[in-house]
Amino acid sequence: MTVFEEFKRRGLIAQCTDEEKVKELLENEKVTFYIGFDATADSLHVGHFLQLIVIKHLQNAGHMPILLLGTGTTMVGDPTGKTDMRKMMTVDEINYNADQFLKQMSKFVDVTPGKAIVARNGDWLMNLKYIELLRDVGVHFSVNKMLTADSVKTRLERGCTFLEFNYMIMQSYDFLHLFREYGCRMELGGNDQWSNILGGVDLVRRVERQDVYGLTFTLLTTKEGKKMGKTENGAVWLDPQKTSPYEFFQYWRNVDDADVIHCLKLLTFLPIEEIEAMERWQGSELNRAKEILAYELTKMVHSKEDADRALAAAKALFSGGTDNSNMPTTQLPEDLFADGAAGILDVLLAAGLAPSKAEGRRLIQQGGIAVNEQKISDPLYRIPASLFDQGDVIVKKGKKVYHKITK
Repeated sequence: MTVFEEFKRRGLIAQCTDEEKVKELLENEKVTFYIGFDATADSLHVGHFLQLIVIKHLQNAGHMPILLLGTGTTMVGDPTGKTDMRKMMTVDEINYNADQFLKQMSKFVDVTPGKAIVARNGDWLMNLKYIELLRDVGVHFSVNKMLTADSVKTRLERGCTFLEFNYMIMQSYDFLHLFREYGCRMELGGNDQWSNILGGVDLVRRVERQDVYGLTFTLLTTKEGKKMGKTENGAVWLDPQKTSPYEFFQYWRNVDDADVIHCLKLLTFLPIEEIEAMERWQGSELNRAKEILAYELTKMVHSKEDADRALAAAKALFSGGTDNSNMPTTQLPEDLFADGAAGILDVLLAAGLAPSKAEGRRLIQQGGIAVNEQKISDPLYRIPASLFDQGDVIVKKGKKVYHKITK
């Protein structure tokens, strides 16, 4: 089975500028392709992870990836999927984030010379001369057409700045530069990047009179179309300091029954035949599929040891066991017990179980918080220090999230 056939069978491909030609290229030639990553945070998240899986599939098939770190485009800000302009960042912040991205990428993709190309678009975008850009590149873009692109259209009601309006031109110029510098013939990305990718394909064809191609991949969404990789505390990050291995495992262990097979196809390297056999699983068998998904992803993103610990903790909890040795743990600072007890809202914040006291209050009022299996209904409830004399305190959020609190 070729890599293109594998993509199709796994449901990874969303749109393609010329499917037959792309299939032919990937099956018969060694193609240089690129995927861009804007450095908007200091860690990749699970949405990026899907792109890394795609890169690894293609690299394993002998193709050459360009990992494009968006040190220039991050200065502009992609309006795609945003209701407001992205936060303006300094050059130092962006470069730091790009360095963190590359460290994480190297766990999944072989970044050694000859196996991959690492590029930073700030190296050429920051040196562009405005008038020359307008004459050489801007002349090939129709404002009318740009206004119909989803990346811009969804922002028009709230207001799209001229800065952001230039993003498509910047991303398109990346493709032109990479074509000239490395012979890059294909741009890949999430399906929300389709308009931007079309802009780059069209620019290279107009300027260089050469055929290049664009391919987008399925976004990581639920069956209802909602983006995955979000929790009440924010994104699910690949950095263990931002999302612990246990929390990462639990996120995938708790996906909806309707989404587990889809995630296994998109995000793991398990043989597709093995995953397709799971499509017949029902009831408790789906819990086994979720464990497999959570274990495989935690092993890839973190380590086998982290995956083993998270699996053991999950099994203990789901079987009603008392072993909490692998449960995520927070030691409360002494100052929270200044008067002999710690407020439950402070505890939720300290443990990362709620992003704010307002959210913690809402969880309590909706019956979503328990302390040592006793449901808490009062947001003013305080955990007495004496309770810790009996052992560790277990805070439960919802039905499946457990956290050990120590003093």
